[in-house]
Amino acid sequence: MKRNILLVEDDTLMREFITDYFKKEQWEVHEAENGRQALEIFEQTIVDLVVLDIMMPEMDGWSVCRRIRQKSDVPIIIITARAEDDDQIMGFELGADEYVTKPFSPKVLVARANALLKRMEGTLGREGDILSFGDLTVNKRAHAVTVGGELVNLSPKEYDLLIFMMKHYGTVLPRDYILNAVWGFDYFGDLRTVDTHIKKLRAKLGSEERLIRTVIRSGYKFELEP
Repeated sequence: MKRNILLVEDDTLMREFITDYFKKEQWEVHEAENGRQALEIFEQTIVDLVVLDIMMPEMDGWSVCRRIRQKSDVPIIIITARAEDDDQIMGFELGADEYVTKPFSPKVLVARANALLKRMEGTLGREGDILSFGDLTVNKRAHAVTVGGELVNLSPKEYDLLIFMMKHYGTVLPRDYILNAVWGFDYFGDLRTVDTHIKKLRAKLGSEERLIRTVIRSGYKFELEP
């Protein structure tokens, strides 16, 4: 699956330079040039990582980090021209996961981003090898899916789709976002591919098809009914 990054940097040349490196590593980059724009994009886009400059117009990086942490645990890398210990401590207290001081190599930044996500995914994997919602249980280590104790035979793409939706529990997922994330940006199919696989997945989940909810004119949501 292609990873999505929100890159928040007011320096146009620096932002473009960093973007090029992330794109070379097959990241999808969403760019913001100030804090307010960053929060608008964050509200409208599902991202796997935020790279956040501190000194910006309209709203500084500290404020953006604080606002994001009020509603999300997404990994955050702070970049700044200041190297003081107090700044680093403040960043970590606000919930940042990494701290990078300018000047830095964009290649190293991408490597640190990849390492951070691998580390966090590894932690989540160890803590959540068994996922259960209602009568649906997924053993991620064994790639085994059961409903009411009965094994469900999913195709690899159906399994990827299920895991992706479970990972984004409670979030409305637009069809185009599902298509890009699960099938890849170079896939030439259309949105009916998503609908077809959702239909097949629901049929195989039997009584637990209720977990995959259709959100009219928006997409799909994986969620237990209230």
